Amino acid sequence: MGINLTNFLSSKSKSKRMMEFQDLDHIDGVSISTICANLYNNSRDDLVMFYFRDGANHASVYTQSKIISENIKWNLNQKVKKIFSLIVNTRNANCFTGKQGYKSLEKIAELASQKLTEKQKEDDDLPKKIKLKEILFGCTGTIGEIFPEEKISNKLNELVEKIKYTQNKYIWMKAALGIMTTDTQPKMAMEKCFIGNSEIKIFGVAKGSGMIQPNMATTLGYIFTDADIPNDILKKLLKKNIYNTFNAISCDSDTSTNDMVSIFSTGKSKHPKIETINDDKIKDFDIALNKVLLNLAKRVVADGEGASKFITIDTQNCKNEDDAKKIGFSIANSPLVKTAIAGEDPNWGRIIMAIGKADIPINYEKLSIKFGDISVVHNGKLNSNYNEDEVSEYMKSDSIEINVDICSGSKCFKVYTMDLTKKYIEINADYRS
Repeated sequence: MGINLTNFLSSKSKSKRMMEFQDLDHIDGVSISTICANLYNNSRDDLVMFYFRDGANHASVYTQSKIISENIKWNLNQKVKKIFSLIVNTRNANCFTGKQGYKSLEKIAELASQKLTEKQKEDDDLPKKIKLKEILFGCTGTIGEIFPEEKISNKLNELVEKIKYTQNKYIWMKAALGIMTTDTQPKMAMEKCFIGNSEIKIFGVAKGSGMIQPNMATTLGYIFTDADIPNDILKKLLKKNIYNTFNAISCDSDTSTNDMVSIFSTGKSKHPKIETINDDKIKDFDIALNKVLLNLAKRVVADGEGASKFITIDTQNCKNEDDAKKIGFSIANSPLVKTAIAGEDPNWGRIIMAIGKADIPINYEKLSIKFGDISVVHNGKLNSNYNEDEVSEYMKSDSIEINVDICSGSKCFKVYTMDLTKKYIEINADYRS
């Protein structure tokens, strides 16, 4: 079949609930093609095209790293209202490839625009001439290797020929598998909502397993909707909903050079016109978009490299949300906390340490900590009813929740992360082997 089953079948993650995939089906205006371009020197799918036959409104958020990949430079330079294709390759990040990497994208975009224009002439009564600037790229993989322009270019004809106008769960699964690198699970999510009386679909796929902590968004995430929403409103909706979803996760505290999350709106659903982000008609869409993004973000964490535990850190009652977020990430990114959880050790002293180093004023006489529903620290001291055996049993769960109550205000923030296991070291020590 050519799909990336190797990592999928070798998954040792305990988070099996994340293996449940929703039934993504057809969404008007989106077409998909996946093939093997031999980027991994084996038969797995490694090149994916999303094609928007009539174009799509779009918005993206990108990494805030000071070193960015050539595909992000390309995307930022394309100032067009509608996008007709997104091409995603794995194995090669196209970062630190200089002029060669950027020029390669230009040549691939030119060739892809020609092939897609031919496709338009074959399939449409009123064909459009697709321009190279109407094509975006996603790249993921190893930094600093020569970008495989020839391998990709040689497969573009096949990629366009295999475009599927009607989607189903299998095709979405192939796309999600096709963009994976060290991931062991494909990541897909969907929601339905209403704008006016019209039912709207929001589908999403993502990849990510390592080099995960956002400074904008993290990993690659692509959202598709048949709603008709202008670019400026899409941008505001995406930025708003990134904050507590993709910007609330960390696997290893490292921000990638290639991070991007994009949303594409095909406009195929006929509904009342949306003119501002404050329009009451898109409240349901706003909520549904957040659910899709959070679902995908959690899947990234649950599939973190070598992960055996999915961890939620809920920091409560801070003076402001930024303080809550900073404390949450201080805990989430502590190697000592992460290794203790991997070892199923309820070492709450490491939580105390991580809170203290966050550089947020703390009245520790009011501080409380729970593991799940079990009170460990209450009002700045060990709970008098603390039972180590009870907490040790809780730590055997594949989903761990740490609740921290600062008692200095009313603002909260949830951070999602995973444990740090020996397998993480093995994966990253052998990454290029």
